[in-house]
Amino acid sequence: VPEHVWRINLDTPEEAQQNLSFGAADRWWEQTDLTKLILASNKLQSLSEDVQLLPALTMLDVHDNQLTSLPSALGQLENLQKLDVSHNKLRSLPEELLQLPRLRSLLVQHNELSQLPEGLGQLLSLEELDVSNNQLTAIPTSFALLVNLVRLNLACNQLKELPADLSAMKSLRQLDCTKNYLETIPPKLATMASLEQLYLRKNKLRSLPELPSCKLLKELHAGENQIEILNAENLKQLSSLCVLELRDNKIKAVPEEITVLQKLERLDLANNDISRLPYTLGNLPQLKFLALEGNPLRTIRRDLLQKGTQELLKYLRSKIQDDGAGPNEELPATAMTLPSQSKVNIHAITTLKLLEYSDKQAAEIPEAVFDAVGTNPVATVNFSKNQLREIPPRLVELKDSVCDVSLGFNKISSISSELCLLQKLTHLDLRLVMCVAGSFFPCLPKAAICSRGMAALKSSLTPKIPLFKVFPSVLYHLPALETILLSNNQVGSIDPVQLKGMDKLGTLDLQNNDLLQVPPELGNCENLRSLLLEGNPFRTPRAAVLAKGTAAVLEYLRSRIPT
Repeated sequence: VPEHVWRINLDTPEEAQQNLSFGAADRWWEQTDLTKLILASNKLQSLSEDVQLLPALTMLDVHDNQLTSLPSALGQLENLQKLDVSHNKLRSLPEELLQLPRLRSLLVQHNELSQLPEGLGQLLSLEELDVSNNQLTAIPTSFALLVNLVRLNLACNQLKELPADLSAMKSLRQLDCTKNYLETIPPKLATMASLEQLYLRKNKLRSLPELPSCKLLKELHAGENQIEILNAENLKQLSSLCVLELRDNKIKAVPEEITVLQKLERLDLANNDISRLPYTLGNLPQLKFLALEGNPLRTIRRDLLQKGTQELLKYLRSKIQDDGAGPNEELPATAMTLPSQSKVNIHAITTLKLLEYSDKQAAEIPEAVFDAVGTNPVATVNFSKNQLREIPPRLVELKDSVCDVSLGFNKISSISSELCLLQKLTHLDLRLVMCVAGSFFPCLPKAAICSRGMAALKSSLTPKIPLFKVFPSVLYHLPALETILLSNNQVGSIDPVQLKGMDKLGTLDLQNNDLLQVPPELGNCENLRSLLLEGNPFRTPRAAVLAKGTAAVLEYLRSRIPT
């Protein structure tokens, strides 16, 4: 930092030493002391102790530099209200920082902090604290003294538990604990009456927290955990909830009590183990967005899911008065049902055009399952969650009608060339297959590429499952592909030119991969409606650009294309 910056309040400006006639607005001797200093996005490795020569500072912004430490003189800036030292290489914070009585915002995210000063609770005026993306394993108990704190971000650390004393933060409205190692939430946190937004994504929770006193809670984000059961009593406590995000868990059933959430506007249940929905879900008056993709739903056809939330809710409402089998009733074997067909849902075949034999742990599909189809056209096949080692050969018998095939969660090691005979195929789900020789895509025969395209291909982060280290080149040759989901892999690069040729591609999810850079030419893919890039190690575009959404990211990338 140039020396004269620190001395700007002390030294006589050059123009004052010249024989000039000053107007009233330019008289340097009446100038106000410097109150804001922004040194962001430089290459600073240190800050001078001379910062104390700027006692009137209310804001100091040094984010996105290479600072490894902070000067102790910061403690003398008694008027400082906002300090942004994020995106540096800090390993500790000076104790003198605790002497700032007026500090309201402290941003230290994206550093290398393994611990915080024990006395951090002395910053009684603090309203915003962001310590996300560090290496913290514990939170100081003095946090309980931060009674004026409104926003607290603890995301992307190594926390295994939260101190119960956090419940003393009676002003806290937003708490973000995303991507830690939390298995439970302290019951005391239920007393945080001002809490409006709670983020618990990417932890190890097995159930939703009990929050009986959080009457103002509007958003609860608990996706990518290990939640298996939605407790009806817990849901009854969340009457003010507008957003409930539970995607990528292990939820098997949705209780009827979910209808108590009368203010719910967004419900995300994607990628769970839900096979049936309560029809009363259609009665939620404010619901505008309902995500259900990636579930083995038995009673709702995929083409209905693709029509959008309102059509789906309309369908659910229509089924409430239906005299037929309810969502939780098994159809009994009747005189019209052959003994060999008793385990096959004939009603689903004839009415829903659905052939279902999932979650049986079967090594092969029984002949009786295919025999039950007869001459009925089948549009959807669900053989997921079995022990299949190959694609069932008789699947080709359905080639004239089948458009949706789910074979996920099996042990399939290669793709049969006969798959290309399914000329009406629009959706092929091969998630979490136990591929013996690495990624299954090299096994995909060229002939199969002639099909209309697979709507979703995804390999999730699971220790037993091989991760994609390169973008599967076969995808570039599927011109009808609309969605590519490749999050939580190790993809290091993409080809923007070939992606541009996929003019039907609307969604590209590359979150949490190893992209070191985003090619500017990706901005030319103007058909993309959803581009997800968070969680990669590239430096640009920055998080602030990503947060603005797909259109802003594409515009930014186009601006970086060399001319």
